[in-house]
Amino acid sequence: MATSNGPNVLFVVLDTVRKDRLSVYGYDRPTTPTLETFAEEARVYEHAVAPAPWTLPVHASLFTGLYPSEHNATQETPYLEDSTTLAESLSAAGYATSCYSSNAWITPYTHLTDGFDDQDNFFKVMPGDTLSRPLARIWKTMNDNDRLRSLADRLVELGNSVHERLAAGGGEDSKTPAVIDQTQSFIDDADGPFFSFLNLMDAHLPYHPPEEYVEQFAPGVDSTEVCQNSKAYNCGARDIDDEEWEDIQGLYDAEIRHMDDQLGRLFDWLKAEELWEETMVVVCADHGELHGEHDLYGHEFNIYDPLVNVPLLVKHPEIAPGRDEDCVELLDLYHTLLDATGVEGQGQPLDPNRSLLADAYRDIDLGDHAFVEYHRPVVELNQLESKASEAGITLDADSRFYSRMRAARRPDAKYIRNERIADEAYRLDSDPGEADDVVDDDDEAIAATEAALSAFEERVGGEWDEVGESDPLADMGDEAKDRLRDLGYVE
Repeated sequence: MATSNGPNVLFVVLDTVRKDRLSVYGYDRPTTPTLETFAEEARVYEHAVAPAPWTLPVHASLFTGLYPSEHNATQETPYLEDSTTLAESLSAAGYATSCYSSNAWITPYTHLTDGFDDQDNFFKVMPGDTLSRPLARIWKTMNDNDRLRSLADRLVELGNSVHERLAAGGGEDSKTPAVIDQTQSFIDDADGPFFSFLNLMDAHLPYHPPEEYVEQFAPGVDSTEVCQNSKAYNCGARDIDDEEWEDIQGLYDAEIRHMDDQLGRLFDWLKAEELWEETMVVVCADHGELHGEHDLYGHEFNIYDPLVNVPLLVKHPEIAPGRDEDCVELLDLYHTLLDATGVEGQGQPLDPNRSLLADAYRDIDLGDHAFVEYHRPVVELNQLESKASEAGITLDADSRFYSRMRAARRPDAKYIRNERIADEAYRLDSDPGEADDVVDDDDEAIAATEAALSAFEERVGGEWDEVGESDPLADMGDEAKDRLRDLGYVE
């Protein structure tokens, strides 16, 4: 096995954290004092863009350096296949690799944990390590067959329901302290350089922060009394007034502060262990959240900026601290880490002009734009339809709920291509809240951004194809059928 002489790497994803709710980005509540201190020695990126608005495709892009249409890990095919991950490349080069989270999508089922020497998703609805390989095959089979796809979707919905029930208990839902503890233990035992990946889930619905943070950011708010189900709001079954939104946002801020304090505990430990100086640190969000903007709640059915313009901070000796106003794509972190560690990518090769360490960073075709893709939200749509049906509401099939979406974004302009509703365009320099749709205006920046999106679409395969029909059970092996029978899914 080759051994890398590169730095240690700590990669932290703050799941579902929107940039404008962090004090390190100017928010007027002290949500991120740890990150404010971290920013004194890190680069803070103002225009980092996620390739999608939810966990699975974003992490697949982080781990492969590919866009969602290239790696195909979406809700339409909810697993990563035929791709060599960053962790696999780093592990082959001698890095000790670990992945700890409490996100149900970051599991052996979806292959996002491929290449990690040690992983724990702290999500106990479905087993992780035990039988992970056959269960991963079953997960693929279930999602590839129409008859079984509804069972896979039901498992996700069941997992979310169990998580909501377990979460409603004064902060007992937070797995972040255990994630930090396990990361410290792994690093302490590592022989040689390490690559430790963490996903911290506290800011994901439902919000039930520890009481000390509720007292600071949402005094008097009972988290069990506010709307914690985005689908009920989005389908029109539940209304939320301004006062309740303030309560929800206070709980959200409290969750962010809890994560920031725990991150400070990890940073302080690395410094005490004299590992800080030799460790590259990346902190970002995979996506953000909407709290009533555009009459939407959560991170489904849209690709507006609170979801896709995400926080990103990077500490590395070759990256000068300060604020960066240029366009950055999260999938560039794959190339940045290959460059920083000196490891050859066994899957997607290093593109040096996509590395944040390169003098010629973004000197690539369409490099002044970032691109976002949102494939049909199958799982979220099923849950939305369920809530609507319970309330006697019929959803319009020609609405954003059923629409795939793509966008091109640069610091001053954004163009959104929608599948079933009208396209949208925004001048972000004068309208950062995306309130004034200028898709029909004769605007040079908008025209250039639409042209960039068209060129990107041509590169990744043009317009969307319909989700293919498949023959139930036709390609399922006997082992997979036996496991499904054991689990009670088939007779």
